[in-house]
Amino acid sequence: MGLFSKQTYPDFFEKYLQSFQTKKQDVKDTRFVVFDTETTGLDSKNDRLLSIGCVAVKNFSISISDQLEIYVYQEEFKKETVKIHGLLKHGTFTKIDELKALKAFLNYVQNSILVAHHAAFDISMINEVLKRNNLPKLKNKVIDTALLYKKSKYVKDEKHYSLDDLCRLFNLKMHDRHTASGDAYLTALVFLKISKLLKAKKKKLQLRHFIGWF
Repeated sequence: MGLFSKQTYPDFFEKYLQSFQTKKQDVKDTRFVVFDTETTGLDSKNDRLLSIGCVAVKNFSISISDQLEIYVYQEEFKKETVKIHGLLKHGTFTKIDELKALKAFLNYVQNSILVAHHAAFDISMINEVLKRNNLPKLKNKVIDTALLYKKSKYVKDEKHYSLDDLCRLFNLKMHDRHTASGDAYLTALVFLKISKLLKAKKKKLQLRHFIGWF
């Protein structure tokens, strides 16, 4: 390989990278992908991904028909965490291997802005999967709804706002809590509630009001 040769990646990752060549869109036309992960634990380097749930938001509306749910088979498993996420090592869900899950996730999100609650953990879990497959980190812009809430309300305290906290604050019923898809949907509802607060504060809502707080 020459000194200035372009590094090549698998087709699915090249397609993901190419999606970022499109021009920036106005916020109302921007696709946000709200996502959540369930894992074997909280150590992003040593724990493993068990499921990913995603739902898209566009023009400040949840696109129910535009969603993704993935269950991942892992040899490494911690039975003590089953009481949290409810996922058994085998169970009844159709599971795919980690690389197939990565392909499906990247094909789904493309260049969308990612939204998650306490996003650093979920992003780090995906980045570790990319690293294990000799691929670069995610390129997407990211919004953390916990930080976004503090920005929207100008909250100065050091409180750790959980997803449960924000669901209670916005009077949202917590269905399917601690499933990736259920938490993604709840986070999408929280995201829309916070967006409404931001719109009330800004005469013209621009994309820069959403991103840059990760």
